[in-house]
Amino acid sequence: MTRHFLEVDDLSPDELGAVLALAETAPSRLPRVLAGRGAALVFEKPSARTRSSTELAVAALGGHPVYVQGTEVGIDRRETAEDVARTLACYHAVVCARVVDHRVLTRMAAALDDVGTDEHAGGHPGAVPVVNLLSDRAHPCQALADLLTLRAHFGRIEGRTLAYVGDANNVWRSLALAAAMVGMRSRIASPEGFGPSAPDLDRIARLGGRVEVTTDVAAAAAGADVLYTDVWTSMGQEEEEVRRRTAFTGYTVDAALVSRAAPDAVVLHCLPAHRGEEISAEVLEGPHSLVWRQAANREPAVRGLLAWLLGPGEGP
Repeated sequence: MTRHFLEVDDLSPDELGAVLALAETAPSRLPRVLAGRGAALVFEKPSARTRSSTELAVAALGGHPVYVQGTEVGIDRRETAEDVARTLACYHAVVCARVVDHRVLTRMAAALDDVGTDEHAGGHPGAVPVVNLLSDRAHPCQALADLLTLRAHFGRIEGRTLAYVGDANNVWRSLALAAAMVGMRSRIASPEGFGPSAPDLDRIARLGGRVEVTTDVAAAAAGADVLYTDVWTSMGQEEEEVRRRTAFTGYTVDAALVSRAAPDAVVLHCLPAHRGEEISAEVLEGPHSLVWRQAANREPAVRGLLAWLLGPGEGP
């Protein structure tokens, strides 16, 4: 059965551990699961880290990345999401997509599941994995990189406390699910109306996690091992920028907030960052920041994921 990766909990905790172990393995020791094969990288949204990290991950596994702009395929304008997926599966071993609407990914995955194992032009099975490179609902590859960063820094991360400051958005959702799967405690501080939904909290609870939800930034940061933040206004929310800037006043991760965390606390940000809004320049560039290591870990995270998805036995 073809496995897709649309959200972190598409993996079991043990499978997540296997993916991270592969990500921590030197590229020279990984099987070249993409040797002589293509990987379609569909981007409806622009990207810096995601494109570079995914292209290099594919190349490290012996594959040929093909970058496809959203305007080139015109999902649901020129062709349906289903037809785009079926066409790309004719040529590629995996379809990776950064989309506006998460439902596009679920439709692509369902269409390829329906294809089964019929042989298509190009000699590859029609049922190939779909990987979420970002959607409005989830950013699971970012969460993998976040876990890699914390494991490299702390060693054991089970029992550590993660405090997220900001909007309960796609980045938070994937991160909170991942934290639950590895046994981290989780908190989130958001203004009224920007916190987690009940279904999100239920989904995390089913993984054995629990999230402390508050509007009090200082309380969320108190004694935390990890402070994490993201932009207040994401792509596609530009019309809400003024309202959001007002609502999130006081939710900046600055030196005063970091001083409330554990003495050895680290700060993460998925980037791009707006210095002076969700994070101060002093903190972003300061000794607690692992932001650039976090960005660098996007490549091994995707490499480990693809090695697992396409490898024999889906494991190291």
